[in-house]
Amino acid sequence: MNNQDDTAAATPAGTAGGAPDWATAALVLADGQIFWGQGIGASSDEVGDAVGEVCFNTSMTGYQEILTDPSYAGQIITFTFPHIGNVGANDEDIETLSPAARGLVLRADITQPSNHRAMSHLDAWLVKNNLPGICGIDTRRLTRLIRDGGAPSGLVYHSPAGRFDVPALQAKAAAWPSLEGMDLAAEVTCAESYTWDETEWQLGLGHGSLATPSYHVVAMDFGIKRNILRCLASAQCRVTVVPASTSAEDILALDPDGIFLSNGPGDPAATGQYAVPAIQGLIKSGKPIFGICLGHQMLSLALGAATEKMHMGHRGANQPVKDLITGKVEITSQNHGFVVKRDSLPAGVVESHTSLFDGSVEGIRVEGQPIFSVQYHPEASPGPQDSHYLFQRFIDLMAA
Repeated sequence: MNNQDDTAAATPAGTAGGAPDWATAALVLADGQIFWGQGIGASSDEVGDAVGEVCFNTSMTGYQEILTDPSYAGQIITFTFPHIGNVGANDEDIETLSPAARGLVLRADITQPSNHRAMSHLDAWLVKNNLPGICGIDTRRLTRLIRDGGAPSGLVYHSPAGRFDVPALQAKAAAWPSLEGMDLAAEVTCAESYTWDETEWQLGLGHGSLATPSYHVVAMDFGIKRNILRCLASAQCRVTVVPASTSAEDILALDPDGIFLSNGPGDPAATGQYAVPAIQGLIKSGKPIFGICLGHQMLSLALGAATEKMHMGHRGANQPVKDLITGKVEITSQNHGFVVKRDSLPAGVVESHTSLFDGSVEGIRVEGQPIFSVQYHPEASPGPQDSHYLFQRFIDLMAA
Protein backbone atom coordinates (compact mmCIF):
# COMPACT_ATOMS: atom_id res chain seq x y z
CA MET A 1 0.00 0.00 0.00
CA ASN A 2 1.00 3.60 -0.57
CA ASN A 3 3.01 5.18 2.23
CA GLN A 4 5.34 7.64 0.55
CA ASP A 5 4.64 11.35 0.25
CA ASP A 6 2.29 12.49 -2.52
CA THR A 7 4.91 14.45 -4.43
CA ALA A 8 7.22 11.47 -4.81
CA ALA A 9 4.33 9.20 -5.76
CA ALA A 10 3.29 11.46 -8.60
CA THR A 11 6.76 11.83 -10.13
CA PRO A 12 7.57 9.49 -13.05
CA ALA A 13 11.15 8.39 -13.36
CA GLY A 14 13.16 8.66 -16.53
CA THR A 15 14.13 5.86 -18.85
CA ALA A 16 17.12 4.58 -16.93
CA GLY A 17 18.32 3.85 -13.42
CA GLY A 18 17.01 1.74 -10.57
CA ALA A 19 13.79 2.00 -8.61
CA PRO A 20 13.35 4.52 -5.80
CA ASP A 21 13.58 3.00 -2.33
CA TRP A 22 9.86 3.38 -1.72
CA ALA A 23 8.67 1.88 -5.03
CA THR A 24 7.00 -1.53 -5.09
CA ALA A 25 5.52 -1.24 -8.60
CA ALA A 26 6.36 0.18 -11.99
CA LEU A 27 4.40 1.11 -15.09
CA VAL A 28 6.83 0.69 -17.99
CA LEU A 29 5.92 2.06 -21.42
CA ALA A 30 7.17 0.86 -24.79
CA ASP A 31 9.30 3.97 -25.29
CA GLY A 32 11.20 3.23 -22.07
CA GLN A 33 9.44 5.69 -19.77
CA ILE A 34 8.82 4.42 -16.24
CA PHE A 35 6.23 5.59 -13.74
CA TRP A 36 7.18 4.40 -10.24
CA GLY A 37 4.55 3.79 -7.59
CA GLN A 38 3.20 1.42 -4.97
CA GLY A 39 1.88 -2.02 -5.86
CA ILE A 40 -1.72 -3.08 -5.39
CA GLY A 41 -3.42 -6.38 -6.03
CA ALA A 42 -1.58 -9.51 -7.09
CA SER A 43 2.20 -9.75 -7.01
CA SER A 44 3.85 -10.04 -10.41
CA ASP A 45 6.31 -12.46 -8.79
CA GLU A 46 3.36 -14.87 -8.57
CA VAL A 47 1.15 -14.04 -11.59
CA GLY A 48 3.75 -12.76 -14.08
CA ASP A 49 3.98 -9.58 -16.12
CA ALA A 50 0.83 -7.63 -16.97
CA VAL A 51 1.65 -6.60 -20.56
CA GLY A 52 -0.81 -4.88 -22.89
CA GLU A 53 -2.09 -1.64 -24.37
CA VAL A 54 -2.25 1.20 -21.82
CA CYS A 55 -5.53 3.11 -22.06
CA PHE A 56 -7.58 5.38 -19.81
CA ASN A 57 -11.20 5.38 -18.66
CA THR A 58 -12.95 8.54 -17.41
CA SER A 59 -15.83 6.84 -15.55
CA MET A 60 -16.45 7.99 -11.98
CA THR A 61 -18.24 4.78 -10.97
CA GLY A 62 -18.29 1.10 -11.84
CA TYR A 63 -14.63 0.14 -11.57
CA GLN A 64 -15.50 -3.48 -10.86
CA GLU A 65 -17.70 -3.75 -13.96
CA ILE A 66 -14.94 -2.10 -16.02
CA LEU A 67 -12.26 -4.49 -14.79
CA THR A 68 -14.45 -7.51 -15.62
CA ASP A 69 -15.62 -6.25 -19.02
CA PRO A 70 -14.24 -8.77 -21.57
CA SER A 71 -13.76 -5.89 -24.03
CA TYR A 72 -10.70 -4.87 -21.98
CA ALA A 73 -8.80 -8.07 -22.76
CA GLY A 74 -5.23 -7.17 -23.66
CA GLN A 75 -5.37 -3.77 -21.95
CA ILE A 76 -4.06 -2.01 -18.84
CA ILE A 77 -6.68 0.43 -17.56
CA THR A 78 -5.77 3.84 -16.17
CA PHE A 79 -8.62 5.25 -14.08
CA THR A 80 -8.69 9.05 -14.33
CA PHE A 81 -11.08 9.34 -11.37
CA PRO A 82 -8.96 9.26 -8.19
CA HIS A 83 -11.36 7.54 -5.76
CA ILE A 84 -11.19 3.91 -6.88
CA GLY A 85 -12.08 1.23 -4.33
CA ASN A 86 -14.18 3.40 -2.04
CA VAL A 87 -17.23 1.13 -2.35
CA GLY A 88 -15.24 -2.10 -2.11
CA ALA A 89 -16.05 -5.16 -4.18
CA ASN A 90 -18.89 -7.68 -4.31
CA ASP A 91 -20.01 -10.76 -6.23
CA GLU A 92 -22.81 -9.02 -8.16
CA ASP A 93 -21.15 -6.12 -10.00
CA ILE A 94 -19.24 -8.24 -12.49
CA GLU A 95 -19.51 -8.61 -16.26
CA THR A 96 -17.76 -11.97 -16.44
CA LEU A 97 -16.41 -14.42 -13.86
CA SER A 98 -12.87 -13.05 -13.79
CA PRO A 99 -11.19 -9.81 -14.91
CA ALA A 100 -10.30 -9.60 -18.57
CA ALA A 101 -8.03 -6.57 -18.15
CA ARG A 102 -4.28 -7.15 -17.77
CA GLY A 103 -3.73 -4.61 -14.99
CA LEU A 104 -4.82 -1.26 -13.55
CA VAL A 105 -3.28 2.13 -12.80
CA LEU A 106 -4.58 4.44 -10.04
CA ARG A 107 -3.78 7.92 -8.80
CA ALA A 108 -4.46 7.29 -5.12
CA ASP A 109 -4.17 4.32 -2.83
CA ILE A 110 -7.24 2.13 -2.41
CA THR A 111 -9.25 3.34 0.58
CA GLN A 112 -11.26 1.30 3.03
CA PRO A 113 -14.68 0.47 1.54
CA SER A 114 -17.71 2.40 2.72
CA ASN A 115 -20.81 0.85 1.16
CA HIS A 116 -23.55 -1.45 2.42
CA ARG A 117 -23.03 -3.80 -0.56
CA ALA A 118 -19.26 -4.21 -0.06
CA MET A 119 -18.19 -7.80 0.55
CA SER A 120 -14.43 -7.25 0.44
CA HIS A 121 -11.67 -4.68 0.04
CA LEU A 122 -10.86 -4.01 -3.62
CA ASP A 123 -7.21 -4.92 -3.02
CA ALA A 124 -8.23 -8.35 -1.70
CA TRP A 125 -10.50 -8.80 -4.73
CA LEU A 126 -7.61 -7.95 -7.06
CA VAL A 127 -5.38 -10.51 -5.32
CA LYS A 128 -8.13 -13.15 -5.53
CA ASN A 129 -8.46 -12.50 -9.27
CA ASN A 130 -4.69 -12.43 -10.00
CA LEU A 131 -4.80 -8.83 -11.19
CA PRO A 132 -1.74 -6.63 -10.50
CA GLY A 133 -1.82 -2.86 -10.36
CA ILE A 134 0.01 0.30 -9.42
CA CYS A 135 -1.12 3.37 -7.48
CA GLY A 136 0.43 6.68 -6.51
CA ILE A 137 1.38 7.90 -9.98
CA ASP A 138 0.44 11.08 -11.81
CA THR A 139 -2.48 9.76 -13.86
CA ARG A 140 -3.10 13.22 -15.31
CA ARG A 141 0.34 13.21 -16.88
CA LEU A 142 -0.19 9.65 -18.14
CA THR A 143 -3.60 10.54 -19.56
CA ARG A 144 -2.15 13.52 -21.43
CA LEU A 145 0.58 11.28 -22.77
CA ILE A 146 -2.01 8.82 -24.12
CA ARG A 147 -4.20 11.63 -25.45
CA ASP A 148 -1.35 13.25 -27.35
CA GLY A 149 0.63 10.20 -28.47
CA GLY A 150 -1.98 7.45 -28.65
CA ALA A 151 -2.41 4.36 -26.51
CA PRO A 152 1.06 2.81 -26.03
CA SER A 153 2.09 -0.72 -25.21
CA GLY A 154 3.33 -1.16 -21.66
CA LEU A 155 3.39 -3.34 -18.58
CA VAL A 156 2.62 -3.18 -14.88
CA TYR A 157 5.05 -4.94 -12.58
CA HIS A 158 4.25 -5.28 -8.86
CA SER A 159 7.15 -6.44 -6.69
CA PRO A 160 6.41 -6.29 -2.94
CA ALA A 161 10.15 -6.66 -2.31
CA GLY A 162 10.95 -3.74 -4.62
CA ARG A 163 13.12 -5.76 -7.01
CA PHE A 164 13.04 -4.66 -10.67
CA ASP A 165 15.08 -5.74 -13.68
CA VAL A 166 14.59 -2.43 -15.47
CA PRO A 167 16.20 -3.32 -18.84
CA ALA A 168 14.22 -6.56 -19.03
CA LEU A 169 10.94 -4.81 -18.23
CA GLN A 170 11.62 -2.12 -20.83
CA ALA A 171 12.39 -4.79 -23.43
CA LYS A 172 9.15 -6.66 -22.69
CA ALA A 173 7.09 -3.48 -22.94
CA ALA A 174 8.72 -2.55 -26.25
CA ALA A 175 8.23 -6.05 -27.68
CA TRP A 176 4.48 -6.24 -27.11
CA PRO A 177 2.67 -5.63 -30.43
CA SER A 178 -0.28 -3.37 -31.06
CA LEU A 179 -3.84 -4.65 -30.74
CA GLU A 180 -4.05 -4.36 -34.52
CA GLY A 181 -4.30 -7.84 -36.00
CA MET A 182 -5.19 -9.49 -32.67
CA ASP A 183 -8.22 -11.78 -32.49
CA LEU A 184 -8.85 -11.48 -28.75
CA ALA A 185 -12.49 -12.53 -29.07
CA ALA A 186 -11.25 -16.10 -29.42
CA GLU A 187 -9.73 -15.80 -25.93
CA VAL A 188 -12.87 -14.57 -24.16
CA THR A 189 -15.74 -16.26 -26.01
CA CYS A 190 -17.59 -19.14 -24.37
CA ALA A 191 -16.33 -22.67 -25.02
CA GLU A 192 -19.84 -24.01 -25.58
CA SER A 193 -23.37 -22.64 -25.83
CA TYR A 194 -25.52 -21.86 -22.77
CA THR A 195 -28.82 -20.22 -21.93
CA TRP A 196 -29.40 -17.06 -19.86
CA ASP A 197 -32.45 -15.93 -17.88
CA GLU A 198 -31.05 -13.60 -15.15
CA THR A 199 -32.63 -10.12 -15.25
CA GLU A 200 -31.34 -6.69 -14.22
CA TRP A 201 -30.42 -5.86 -10.62
CA GLN A 202 -32.92 -3.97 -8.47
CA LEU A 203 -32.31 -2.36 -5.09
CA GLY A 204 -33.53 -4.63 -2.33
CA LEU A 205 -34.25 -7.47 -4.72
CA GLY A 206 -30.95 -8.19 -6.47
CA HIS A 207 -31.10 -10.01 -9.79
CA GLY A 208 -34.33 -11.62 -10.89
CA SER A 209 -35.10 -14.54 -13.19
CA LEU A 210 -37.16 -14.54 -16.38
CA ALA A 211 -40.10 -16.92 -15.95
CA THR A 212 -42.11 -16.58 -19.16
CA PRO A 213 -40.05 -15.41 -22.15
CA SER A 214 -41.78 -13.92 -25.17
CA TYR A 215 -38.85 -14.10 -27.59
CA HIS A 216 -35.83 -16.27 -28.28
CA VAL A 217 -32.56 -14.48 -29.07
CA VAL A 218 -29.32 -16.15 -30.09
CA ALA A 219 -26.29 -14.10 -29.05
CA MET A 220 -22.91 -14.51 -30.76
CA ASP A 221 -20.41 -14.20 -27.93
CA PHE A 222 -17.36 -12.12 -28.88
CA GLY A 223 -16.84 -11.28 -25.19
CA ILE A 224 -20.36 -10.54 -24.03
CA LYS A 225 -21.08 -8.50 -20.90
CA ARG A 226 -23.53 -9.99 -18.43
CA ASN A 227 -25.55 -6.80 -18.21
CA ILE A 228 -26.35 -7.04 -21.93
CA LEU A 229 -27.76 -10.49 -21.25
CA ARG A 230 -29.67 -9.14 -18.25
CA CYS A 231 -31.15 -6.33 -20.36
CA LEU A 232 -32.30 -8.84 -22.97
CA ALA A 233 -33.80 -11.08 -20.29
CA SER A 234 -35.54 -8.09 -18.69
CA ALA A 235 -37.04 -7.42 -22.13
CA GLN A 236 -38.64 -10.89 -22.04
CA CYS A 237 -35.98 -12.62 -24.14
CA ARG A 238 -34.72 -16.12 -23.53
CA VAL A 239 -31.12 -15.94 -24.65
CA THR A 240 -28.99 -18.72 -26.09
CA VAL A 241 -25.33 -17.69 -26.11
CA VAL A 242 -23.10 -19.35 -28.70
CA PRO A 243 -19.32 -19.22 -29.34
CA ALA A 244 -17.94 -16.60 -31.72
CA SER A 245 -17.06 -19.23 -34.33
CA THR A 246 -20.61 -20.64 -34.62
CA SER A 247 -21.85 -20.93 -38.21
CA ALA A 248 -24.97 -19.25 -39.56
CA GLU A 249 -26.50 -22.68 -40.18
CA ASP A 250 -26.06 -23.72 -36.55
CA ILE A 251 -27.47 -20.43 -35.28
CA LEU A 252 -30.51 -20.55 -37.54
CA ALA A 253 -31.11 -24.17 -36.53
CA LEU A 254 -31.87 -22.85 -33.03
CA ASP A 255 -34.87 -21.01 -34.56
CA PRO A 256 -34.26 -17.57 -33.02
CA ASP A 257 -36.67 -14.65 -33.26
CA GLY A 258 -33.66 -12.34 -33.39
CA ILE A 259 -29.87 -12.41 -33.41
CA PHE A 260 -27.58 -10.38 -31.19
CA LEU A 261 -23.91 -9.61 -31.96
CA SER A 262 -22.03 -8.88 -28.75
CA ASN A 263 -19.26 -6.58 -27.61
CA GLY A 264 -15.71 -7.88 -27.36
CA PRO A 265 -11.99 -7.06 -27.53
CA GLY A 266 -9.33 -6.90 -30.21
CA ASP A 267 -9.22 -6.02 -33.88
CA PRO A 268 -12.57 -6.58 -35.65
CA ALA A 269 -10.79 -7.33 -38.93
CA ALA A 270 -8.95 -10.24 -37.29
CA THR A 271 -12.10 -11.69 -35.69
CA GLY A 272 -13.94 -11.09 -38.94
CA GLN A 273 -11.80 -13.65 -40.72
CA TYR A 274 -14.13 -16.36 -39.38
CA ALA A 275 -17.14 -14.43 -38.05
CA VAL A 276 -18.04 -12.28 -41.06
CA PRO A 277 -19.14 -15.19 -43.29
CA ALA A 278 -21.48 -16.38 -40.53
CA ILE A 279 -22.94 -12.89 -40.05
CA GLN A 280 -23.45 -12.53 -43.80
CA GLY A 281 -25.47 -15.74 -43.71
CA LEU A 282 -27.54 -14.36 -40.84
CA ILE A 283 -28.21 -11.15 -42.77
CA LYS A 284 -29.59 -13.21 -45.66
CA SER A 285 -32.03 -14.92 -43.27
CA GLY A 286 -34.05 -11.71 -42.88
CA LYS A 287 -34.20 -12.05 -39.10
CA PRO A 288 -33.76 -8.96 -36.88
CA ILE A 289 -30.12 -8.33 -35.95
CA PHE A 290 -28.81 -6.01 -33.21
CA GLY A 291 -25.10 -5.39 -32.60
CA ILE A 292 -23.21 -3.58 -29.85
CA CYS A 293 -19.55 -2.43 -29.83
CA LEU A 294 -17.47 -5.16 -31.54
CA GLY A 295 -20.77 -6.61 -32.75
CA HIS A 296 -21.46 -3.28 -34.47
CA GLN A 297 -18.05 -3.43 -36.14
CA MET A 298 -18.52 -7.06 -37.17
CA LEU A 299 -21.93 -6.27 -38.68
CA SER A 300 -20.42 -3.32 -40.57
CA LEU A 301 -17.67 -5.54 -41.97
CA ALA A 302 -20.24 -8.13 -43.03
CA LEU A 303 -22.17 -5.40 -44.86
CA GLY A 304 -19.07 -4.32 -46.77
CA ALA A 305 -17.70 -1.47 -44.62
CA ALA A 306 -14.19 -1.21 -43.15
CA THR A 307 -12.78 -0.50 -39.68
CA GLU A 308 -9.64 1.23 -38.43
CA LYS A 309 -7.75 1.71 -35.17
CA MET A 310 -8.40 4.94 -33.32
CA HIS A 311 -5.74 7.28 -31.95
CA MET A 312 -6.69 6.66 -28.31
CA GLY A 313 -10.24 5.28 -28.37
CA HIS A 314 -13.37 6.16 -26.40
CA ARG A 315 -13.55 4.84 -22.84
CA GLY A 316 -15.84 6.32 -20.22
CA ALA A 317 -19.43 6.76 -19.10
CA ASN A 318 -19.86 10.39 -20.18
CA GLN A 319 -19.69 10.25 -23.98
CA PRO A 320 -22.27 12.36 -25.89
CA VAL A 321 -23.85 10.76 -28.95
CA LYS A 322 -26.48 12.21 -31.29
CA ASP A 323 -29.28 10.00 -32.62
CA LEU A 324 -29.54 11.17 -36.23
CA ILE A 325 -33.03 9.68 -36.52
CA THR A 326 -34.63 11.58 -33.63
CA GLY A 327 -32.13 14.42 -33.17
CA LYS A 328 -31.79 13.60 -29.48
CA VAL A 329 -28.47 13.59 -27.66
CA GLU A 330 -27.66 10.67 -25.37
CA ILE A 331 -24.93 10.44 -22.74
CA THR A 332 -23.44 7.01 -23.26
CA SER A 333 -20.99 4.48 -21.88
CA GLN A 334 -18.23 3.55 -24.31
CA ASN A 335 -15.21 1.30 -24.57
CA HIS A 336 -13.64 0.84 -27.98
CA GLY A 337 -10.32 1.40 -29.72
CA PHE A 338 -11.49 0.64 -33.27
CA VAL A 339 -14.15 2.42 -35.32
CA VAL A 340 -16.14 1.97 -38.52
CA LYS A 341 -14.88 4.20 -41.34
CA ARG A 342 -17.71 6.50 -42.45
CA ASP A 343 -16.58 6.73 -46.05
CA SER A 344 -16.62 2.93 -46.34
CA LEU A 345 -20.34 2.51 -45.60
CA PRO A 346 -21.95 0.94 -48.68
CA ALA A 347 -25.20 2.06 -50.30
CA GLY A 348 -28.20 1.12 -48.19
CA VAL A 349 -26.25 1.25 -44.91
CA VAL A 350 -27.02 4.53 -43.13
CA GLU A 351 -25.23 6.17 -40.22
CA SER A 352 -27.77 6.43 -37.39
CA HIS A 353 -25.68 7.84 -34.52
CA THR A 354 -22.61 10.06 -34.37
CA SER A 355 -20.15 11.03 -31.65
CA LEU A 356 -20.29 14.63 -30.49
CA PHE A 357 -16.71 14.31 -29.24
CA ASP A 358 -14.94 13.56 -32.50
CA GLY A 359 -17.66 12.98 -35.11
CA SER A 360 -16.95 9.26 -35.49
CA VAL A 361 -19.62 6.74 -36.47
CA GLU A 362 -21.58 5.52 -33.43
CA GLY A 363 -24.36 3.54 -35.10
CA ILE A 364 -25.74 2.20 -38.37
CA ARG A 365 -29.00 0.84 -39.75
CA VAL A 366 -29.77 -1.06 -42.94
CA GLU A 367 -32.48 0.50 -45.08
CA GLY A 368 -35.46 -1.77 -45.59
CA GLN A 369 -34.16 -4.47 -43.24
CA PRO A 370 -34.56 -5.09 -39.46
CA ILE A 371 -30.85 -4.64 -38.84
CA PHE A 372 -29.08 -2.02 -36.73
CA SER A 373 -26.11 -1.60 -34.40
CA VAL A 374 -24.37 0.91 -32.15
CA GLN A 375 -20.74 1.41 -31.24
CA TYR A 376 -21.48 2.38 -27.64
CA HIS A 377 -22.96 0.40 -24.72
CA PRO A 378 -26.70 0.98 -24.15
CA GLU A 379 -26.66 -1.55 -21.30
CA ALA A 380 -24.17 0.79 -19.52
CA SER A 381 -22.85 -0.99 -16.41
CA PRO A 382 -21.43 1.38 -15.54
CA GLY A 383 -23.01 4.48 -16.97
CA PRO A 384 -26.24 6.28 -17.83
CA GLN A 385 -29.33 4.52 -19.14
CA ASP A 386 -30.23 7.04 -21.84
CA SER A 387 -29.92 4.37 -24.54
CA HIS A 388 -31.93 1.52 -23.02
CA TYR A 389 -34.59 2.23 -25.66
CA LEU A 390 -32.44 0.35 -28.16
CA PHE A 391 -33.35 -2.95 -26.52
CA GLN A 392 -37.02 -2.09 -26.99
CA ARG A 393 -36.28 -1.21 -30.63
CA PHE A 394 -34.89 -4.73 -31.03
CA ILE A 395 -38.00 -6.19 -29.37
CA ASP A 396 -40.26 -4.19 -31.68
CA LEU A 397 -38.45 -5.58 -34.72
CA MET A 398 -38.92 -9.14 -33.48
CA ALA A 399 -42.60 -8.47 -32.73
CA ALA A 400 -43.30 -7.00 -36.18
